[in-house]
Amino acid sequence: MNRSALGMGIQPSRNTILAELGSLNLEFTRMSQLTKDPKYFDAIQRITDKLESAQSRTQVPGLWPMMVDAHDMQFTDPRFTVGGMADSTYEYLPKEHILLGAQTDQYRKMYDAAINSIKKRLLFRGMTKDGKDIMFAGNIRSTSKSVIEPQFEHLKCFLGGTVGIGAKVFDRPEELSIARKLTDGCIWAYDIMPTGIMPEALYISPCKNTDDCEWDEQKWHTDVLRRFAKYSQGEEVAQQIISSNKLPPGVTEIPDASYNLRPEAIESVFIMYRITGDKELQDAAWRMFRSIEKMTLTRYGHAAISDVRNPQSSQLDYMESFWLAETLKYFYLIFSEPDVVNLDEYVLYVSPISQPDNHPMTGCLGSSNQSTNDNHIGTPRHTHSDVQLLDHDTEPFRLHFLFH
Repeated sequence: MNRSALGMGIQPSRNTILAELGSLNLEFTRMSQLTKDPKYFDAIQRITDKLESAQSRTQVPGLWPMMVDAHDMQFTDPRFTVGGMADSTYEYLPKEHILLGAQTDQYRKMYDAAINSIKKRLLFRGMTKDGKDIMFAGNIRSTSKSVIEPQFEHLKCFLGGTVGIGAKVFDRPEELSIARKLTDGCIWAYDIMPTGIMPEALYISPCKNTDDCEWDEQKWHTDVLRRFAKYSQGEEVAQQIISSNKLPPGVTEIPDASYNLRPEAIESVFIMYRITGDKELQDAAWRMFRSIEKMTLTRYGHAAISDVRNPQSSQLDYMESFWLAETLKYFYLIFSEPDVVNLDEYVLYVSPISQPDNHPMTGCLGSSNQSTNDNHIGTPRHTHSDVQLLDHDTEPFRLHFLFH
């Protein structure tokens, strides 16, 4: 900010979080739609073009690494995830496609490449005592070949809703079952905790066989010993670790047991409910809400808690802004009539703002010779005359999210 105020140039970082690059699409596109000034869309479109061109050339083609050299646009980091530091880059691919009225196939192609790699390289089935068929997204390193690190976190719970939207937007109905299993995985992570609330991060015992996964107590214990680097120890040590760390069956470690009022799980539950109309999702949402309300309510608001394994957990002295901006929004909407904030008319994103996709306006982006503001400093204007920023006097792009 100081360099900018002094009129000095600002250089891109050589160590940039992927989500920083991919999280401005919706906001900047909407700004251009509302102001009719293409400079905002122009800025994020440059980034999108770079991400698209690099997508097939990363160490895990289809995915982008967690960290990026934004100065030279190099994607050499070996870590790949859809969790923290990467999440919204993937989440916004179908949402930006919707906001642009499906006028370009760029985001469809990027989503196709991403979801195919996510399914192949990141997803795994978790082993549960009741044999529940649920899925999670882990992490990988390009140097570890096909080994998935079975780490899960609350931030990854957005993925079920995103895959659900992608199935509708891009006509991939076979992936609705994956979307539901991912969402059910997050519901399971809430239900198994003594407080009824999912922790910030946990490790899960993965199934050996995705199609046939019976409960295996010995495998769970072995996975626990592996997580705690006690490979040569026996059942007794595994039991001690499970007891002292309060690990529910199927969980091998809880490195962060806090709950920070996060929205990602209820977001996916809400989206899948709007797609399917399955009342079980409303029931799950109500269990989640009652548990969260019980543990987080304070005199003046709601507080994060330190340990979801403890029904008497202490509260922490802060309330994140996304509690109001997102978490409560999705809890409200899942119990509202489905035409309240109809997903055929609104694009919801990680912000307190909802963006109507049928806002009356004229096209914002004219020919490549048009300029509404030529006094900005930087590289030459990069216009996209083939992508009008939606003339909403025409019929809006419809996905038919309302269940029947």
